Amino acid sequence: MPRIQVFQHVAAEPLGTLDPLIRRRGHRIRFSNFEREPDLQPDMARYRGLVVLGGPMNVEDRDRRPHLLAELRAIEQMLKLGRPVLGICLGAQLLAHVLGAPIRRHPVPEVGWHPLATTDAGRQDPVLAPLDEQSPVFQWHRYSFQVPDGAVHLARSPLCEPQAFRWGDNAYGFQFHLEMDEALIERWLANPRYLDELRACGHAADADDIRAQTRQHIAAMQASSEAVFNRFLDLVGRPRRKLTLPSREFT
Repeated sequence: MPRIQVFQHVAAEPLGTLDPLIRRRGHRIRFSNFEREPDLQPDMARYRGLVVLGGPMNVEDRDRRPHLLAELRAIEQMLKLGRPVLGICLGAQLLAHVLGAPIRRHPVPEVGWHPLATTDAGRQDPVLAPLDEQSPVFQWHRYSFQVPDGAVHLARSPLCEPQAFRWGDNAYGFQFHLEMDEALIERWLANPRYLDELRACGHAADADDIRAQTRQHIAAMQASSEAVFNRFLDLVGRPRRKLTLPSREFT
């Protein structure tokens, strides 16, 4: 039974729809919850796959949040082992950073439902291909990554060109949130910390508009996301070729 390690940063950002899907597939999940145990040092040699979730912190916070350094090293270990990695939002930024790409504060927060367009490579990608050529997906981020050198650019949006990438055969970074359901979106819309942070950035989320768009788009996104996540989980347990990583020292 393949074992999957999940890095969770805050209770408000769980696996969402990925959780029951992973369990239905028969995989065992081991959560590393850095909000509860910030001093964790996961040994990734025991795991066949890694999912790194989102969170309100950023890569540049690693001096104040040492667990981010532990995560960067763990991601690097998984890549060296040639095992599947999926980074979502902050997780994608951490993956991109391990691969030598800069992470920057985005000019405008991308929050709510936004159109996502797959690239030519994305439409042919073994994992991302189930997404339509253009479809609305849920977003909530203030920072963004550059596509790392040597990675394949898979998707873009009007406000944020680098939305998804693949490095090697089985490491994926998604800036967007395919794992959301209505309950989880409502949970974020009711989170004062998240809303206050947006206001401080000059972006006051229209909660009612996001709720209306959620009712319109959530079913289609969930159908696509299940296909995408199933294809990623197909990779778990398969040995993959190892690639040379950029020379990095995380301090």
